[in-house]
Formats: sequence, structure tokens, C-alpha cells
Amino acid sequence: MRELALVTHSTSPRGGMVHTLALAEALQAAGQPVHVVSQGDPAAGLFRPTSVPFTVLPAPPGGGSLSDKVFASIDQLAGALGDLAHRFDVLHTQDCIAARAAARVRDGGADVAVVRTVHHVDDFTTPALVECQRAAIREPDRVLVVSEQWRRILRDEYGREATVVPNGVDPDRFPPVTPARVAELRASIGAQDRFLFLGVGGVEPRKGTHVAFEALARLTATMPHPPMLAIVGGHSFRDYAAYRDEHLARLPELGLELGRDVVLLGTVSEADLGGWYRSADALCFPSLKEGWGLAVLEAMAADLPVVAGDLPVFREYLLHRHNALMPPTGDSAALARAMQEMYADRALRRRLRTGGRETLARYTWAASARRHIAVYDDVRADTRHPTA
Repeated sequence: MRELALVTHSTSPRGGMVHTLALAEALQAAGQPVHVVSQGDPAAGLFRPTSVPFTVLPAPPGGGSLSDKVFASIDQLAGALGDLAHRFDVLHTQDCIAARAAARVRDGGADVAVVRTVHHVDDFTTPALVECQRAAIREPDRVLVVSEQWRRILRDEYGREATVVPNGVDPDRFPPVTPARVAELRASIGAQDRFLFLGVGGVEPRKGTHVAFEALARLTATMPHPPMLAIVGGHSFRDYAAYRDEHLARLPELGLELGRDVVLLGTVSEADLGGWYRSADALCFPSLKEGWGLAVLEAMAADLPVVAGDLPVFREYLLHRHNALMPPTGDSAALARAMQEMYADRALRRRLRTGGRETLARYTWAASARRHIAVYDDVRADTRHPTA
């Protein structure tokens, strides 16, 4: 049996890459020959150490429009992947760019099958990118999704049947940290005596960051000792500078101060990410769109109680007041009420932590790996690779 390749377009520690690396390690533990292929800086490698063999291919130079960057990445990844394809029988791609590149390699004559996991669908407006994204769903031999919600979306909006293979979580990824480390991190942002909400994913439209800002402003205007919000992450292939600048500029009119009430931590190391999960008081995750919301399970694994928007995908594994508070999505007043209740009710936080631990047991990477292997075996048994 040739190796399986898990292919991504970026080494940045966002959800897709975190998923890819954790899945690769679980597949390796299950005896599956696996290799991770990604684009980035070959000298820097991946965002954390791993026992899985990997290859980081050079990313194309930056610059140009988003369309320019997407198509340059597809071209470069397809060329480099073509040179490696003889080693693999399945190319399991994790994003639009990787899927288009892998399909091009297959259609160029390589004896490989292409599997694609659709974590979510981006809201592109440029016609070329809209069509590129549709092709990245249409061209693979098999399409996977991580939730029933996205299976329905692909069926109804793209005419593509998909197989649901849920995400997993590594409960040991973020081990407990010392009280001294907690105190150090909180002091670094002035949160020694303030309730600290953690946001994950940067300041982005899809993450509903403006809703979090508006909710925090309501609390700041009415509470004598209001909470604060620290946001980690933000490294993205897409440029959200306009959204970020617009909503950061609104902070003063909302009565919030950047650096005091809202702190942007940026992309942090794996160790520091675990430290922040373990040092905050609750997760604030008011996303407007998610494929799954891996940060929610990561928070639960770090014993961090969760406030998350009432998205259909979250309802597949979250239950309001059992393992999360779930105010209506996009409603800043409702989010503020949930944040205030989380702040004020210590017993509620304990109950949500308990519910979170129960939830984790249903989402192991070992179980996810077994379901993936069944898909790979099925794909390998089917030698009919349709031409796109």
C-alpha cells in the first residue's frame, strides 16, 4: 500500500491545519501510512512538533489580489504535488486550494484518488473564486464534511453528496498550567482582577467579532466591574484588514479601550495558546458561520466554560445550559446577557465544565481516524476516478 497524503495549503495554526495534524497523528497510531503535505516556509516547518512525516512546499510570493494569491497557490501546489504523487494512492485535501491542486494532478494522469473535507464554504464574491470553490467541491472523488449541517448545505446548494466524519479533540493537547503561569499571563494584559473572556480566531466577520464588541460594550456601560475580552489568532489567507480596522475604530464610541477592555494577542505559540485557554474564565465564541467550531471542543478540553452562538452546527453537540450557553446568533443584547450570567454564576460555570467533559468523550481522534480509514479503503477499492 502506498502512503496516504493529507494536503493543506497553509501551515498556519488555524482550524484546518490543527484538524489535519491531529488526524494524521491518529491515523499513524492506527497503523495507516500517512504523510502531511503543506505550503509554507520549509525552514520553519509546521506550527508544532509531530511524529508524522511531513513535507512543507514553498508557498508562492505574496502580493496581488485574493484571486491572484489563490490561483498562484493552486498552480504552485499542483506542480510540486505532481512530483510527489507517485508516493501516494489517496490525496486527502483539507481546503479549496489543495482540492483544486490535487484534482489537477489526478487529471494529469497520476494514479491517485482525491478526497476533500469541506470544513466550511467561504463567502467569496469574485466570480472566479466562487466558481473555483464550486469546482473544489465538484471535482474530488469523495467529499467529507464534519457535520450534518454541512452535509445538507452541500446537497441542497451544491448538488454534492457528502459523508459525515465528525471532528475529534485531543483532551491532552493543553495540559494544566501552574498558578504562577496563569498569574503571569493575566498580569500581562491587566486581567489580574477582571473576569476574562477568551476569543479564538482573530477579528473576522465569520467569527462575529463585532457582536462580541457590542455585547462587551453593554456590560461595560452597566456593570461597575465589567469583564474584558482577549482574542487569540487572526493569521488568515484572506485579508480582513478592512473589517478589523472598521470595528476596532468603533471601540471608543462603544466605550471600550483597545488594550484595556479588548486585547489582541495575535497568533501565539502552541504553549501560549494552551496557557490562555487555561488562564481565561470563559470562552466567548459568537461565530456567524462554522463548519464545526473546533475551538469549542478545545475550550472544553481545557475546562473552560463556553458561550457560543446558537448555530445549527453547534446544536449537533452542544445543549444550552448543559455544556454551553447558546444565545441567538448575531444578537449582541442576548450575548451580553449570557456573558453576564457566565460572569456572575460560579455554579453555572462548574455545571458547564462538567457537561463539557462528558461531551469530549464522544469526539475522540481515534474514532475519527477509524471512520476516515473506512472511507479511504472504500475509495481505494473503487478504481473509477472520474475526469473533472
